[in-house]
Amino acid sequence: MASTTPARALRWRVWLLAARPKTLPASLAPVLVGSSLALGAGRFDPAAFAAALLGALFIQVGTNLANDYSDARRGADNEQRIGPLRVTAQGLVPPRTVLLGANLAFLLAVLCGIYLIVKAGPLLLAVGGASIAAGFLYTGGPFPYGYAGLGEVFVFLFFGLVAVVGSWYVQVQSFPWPAFALAIPVGLLAAALLVVNNYRDIDSDRLVDKRTLAVRLGRRRTRRFYLALIALAYLTLPLALIGGRVQPWILLAFLSLPLAHPPTRTLFATREGRALNRALAQTALLQLAFCLLVSAGLLIGGGLHGR
Repeated sequence: MASTTPARALRWRVWLLAARPKTLPASLAPVLVGSSLALGAGRFDPAAFAAALLGALFIQVGTNLANDYSDARRGADNEQRIGPLRVTAQGLVPPRTVLLGANLAFLLAVLCGIYLIVKAGPLLLAVGGASIAAGFLYTGGPFPYGYAGLGEVFVFLFFGLVAVVGSWYVQVQSFPWPAFALAIPVGLLAAALLVVNNYRDIDSDRLVDKRTLAVRLGRRRTRRFYLALIALAYLTLPLALIGGRVQPWILLAFLSLPLAHPPTRTLFATREGRALNRALAQTALLQLAFCLLVSAGLLIGGGLHGR
């Protein structure tokens, strides 16, 4: 018994590593924003919130596992890579087992989606199916869009528009302007997170012809693009105030702006792998803090006002 317990604990640590827990706030934070909009307006549905949150979590985990499997098969996770350890490429978990884990995570997301479809209608079937397909096809399938420089576009769409508006819609079944407006800065920060990830991997991605946007732009323009995404996230936040249905309390999110300095400084100062991994974690923290402060502002201001 004593000998099997450490082995079992090691297996769990390996799977936790494969799930890439530092990336998970990117999928959870947008759901908090959309749900806080509903909660502040007195339209919160705890069951729908839980299903949306768990569904987003399982899609993110499934995406991370699918990427681990697909990148290893395509040779992107080679000895040149300086990012976090990938379990498939390192032989820690058999490829078919990693793919099975990805499919299981997507299946759990589908189970969450069934409840949401029953509650909010068939539109959620299309949205959920598109989200899962986007997660798998990022590096999988015959034409992975992550290898064509389109990753940031899809991240903006699914971690911004779909996540924020969708988490509101499953509770209220409407499409108000503030939900879309709040989704814009959230999506921009999620895209910035991917920019850091791809900036770190420019050299290893170029070797295997993984033509991410960072590879296409080069280091100098990628750094400027990252800075532009961060700036636009804060500049577009006040768009949600148009029409007066959301109170200015959402501008509490500007308190998170100092958190943008450390990762930006690192990106402009070094190419060293560990430093860029820290910049990735710092960008994730920035997005989480931004979304939490927006959510707090929505709750203080009473969510969405009027009809």
